[in-house]
Amino acid sequence: MKVLKYILSVVATATLLAASASSHYKAAPYKVLSKSQQQPTVLYTNPFSGSDQSVLEIAVELEGLTGFRLAVDEKGAIKAQQVDLQFSRSGNLLVAATSPEALEAIDFGKGRVNTTPVLKNALRITEVAPMNIYAVRYTAGKQSVVIPEGLKGHVAMVGYTSVTKFSGRDAAFATGEDYPAFVIEGFSEKPALFTIIGGQDDPVVNEGMPGTEGIQGGFEGGQMIKLGDTYHMFPTERAGEEGMPAYYDRIKTRIGHWTSKDAIHWERQSTLYQSSGKYAVSHYDHPMNDRRAAIWSYMPIFNKEKNRWQGHYLAYTCDFDVAPNHSFGRIWRCESVVEGIEGIGGPYRDCGIVIEPGLDSQLWEGRQGVASFFPYQVGEKWYGFISGAYPYETKADYPFGGKPTKWYVGLAEADNLEGPFTRMKEINPITSIHPRFVENPIVSQLPNGLYIAVFDGGPEWLKLPNMIAYTLSKDGVNWSEAHYIPIDTKVKKWWHTMRTPLGLIPEGDNVYTIVYAAINNDMRFHPMGMVQVKLNPEVLEAIAAKL
Repeated sequence: MKVLKYILSVVATATLLAASASSHYKAAPYKVLSKSQQQPTVLYTNPFSGSDQSVLEIAVELEGLTGFRLAVDEKGAIKAQQVDLQFSRSGNLLVAATSPEALEAIDFGKGRVNTTPVLKNALRITEVAPMNIYAVRYTAGKQSVVIPEGLKGHVAMVGYTSVTKFSGRDAAFATGEDYPAFVIEGFSEKPALFTIIGGQDDPVVNEGMPGTEGIQGGFEGGQMIKLGDTYHMFPTERAGEEGMPAYYDRIKTRIGHWTSKDAIHWERQSTLYQSSGKYAVSHYDHPMNDRRAAIWSYMPIFNKEKNRWQGHYLAYTCDFDVAPNHSFGRIWRCESVVEGIEGIGGPYRDCGIVIEPGLDSQLWEGRQGVASFFPYQVGEKWYGFISGAYPYETKADYPFGGKPTKWYVGLAEADNLEGPFTRMKEINPITSIHPRFVENPIVSQLPNGLYIAVFDGGPEWLKLPNMIAYTLSKDGVNWSEAHYIPIDTKVKKWWHTMRTPLGLIPEGDNVYTIVYAAINNDMRFHPMGMVQVKLNPEVLEAIAAKL
């Protein structure tokens, strides 16, 4: 009986794979004779030249075809243009369009246009309305596609296929109009600084592994440092409490210290800090509240002047009734009891608060600010990324107001690592990186001296890229637009929501290791993953020349 079940299972799997393979439209060869660039029709591809727009979702039938880019103007409108093509055999040019009118305005020359979609709502592109797929029948030979001035709507060239019978299926993809465009490394016209060269197809720390005992909700945030041949990781452990619901995992937290020789196999060493998990008694920032109810984002840095490790971590008030539950973030400074590099594992003693909510807080910091902190040195000066969330529009919004779709960052400055740090109000918030979401940036320096900050690019449910991102700076104050790294193109995607990278660890030969926290919606426990990327020195120099 077991053998029969196994055979049936194998047959069923083979049938599904065959059905999936047969659902792809078979590509037919062709050449673009003009300047338009051919490219595979895959997830994340950029269908327009002169734009950062990209494919968010694509029907399975279209995967593996080869399309070509159309030029757009600075406003994202399709330019007037002629694209000359060479078809070696008869077939159908598949064109995505937001409306039949946009399709009909194009001169396809000798091509026969079928205004009935062969696929409905089958392509989703950032900042573009839902797109149907239409077939334009061509015979072999040279052909031209002429797009007129002032085209209403959008069209995209998906590929050329020998298929002649289409299902007309509705893929039912949502609109991409409210999803802002962003730069995806390796798919944008802009040169990629990083190439994904490897990583783990499964989490490196997951539920049930040694050291995870007593951690109900997994991990989020923190920092990783490599000393010699040993990696030291300081994640926030969403400890929660056995028998309590999942929401409590983000209230009762602790800071753990983990080590590894390869960034894959991890051993837990100790607990540095444990929060109380107590909820506030007042909705306001009242001294009767426990202001260390939740502890997050431990960031260690070696203080050369004091020959000790200095850590910074975030402590929240937690309000059960007011969103977000985390409120009034304060950044604590601590230092290792043991002198020297070997003191990284602690114990640590608290040395006071370096920045907190107060009369100098700005509206953009919102209910949750100060929501993170990372210090870094530029010359003799120290800067610190600070962040906020649920920003207020007016002072009257305090403490209940705030926009739940915005996570801003700004800068604070100090004369030394010990602080105090003062908000740089004249430049905050910093929106050059992304207009509404940057979370937990961690700063380091690249070989040519440029500063790089890696950060959480934001979840898809907020119409955000759902990828790890980076930004660059020459002076540590002015930061470039974000570029996003599509890890799932080279590593099996085990997560639904990508969260926070714990830093960028140089390994030599321009290779870097990233350990990151992410969320699998099918489980309460949030695991940790690992990926490696390689930096392109020529691209780095070209970027530096333009900053």
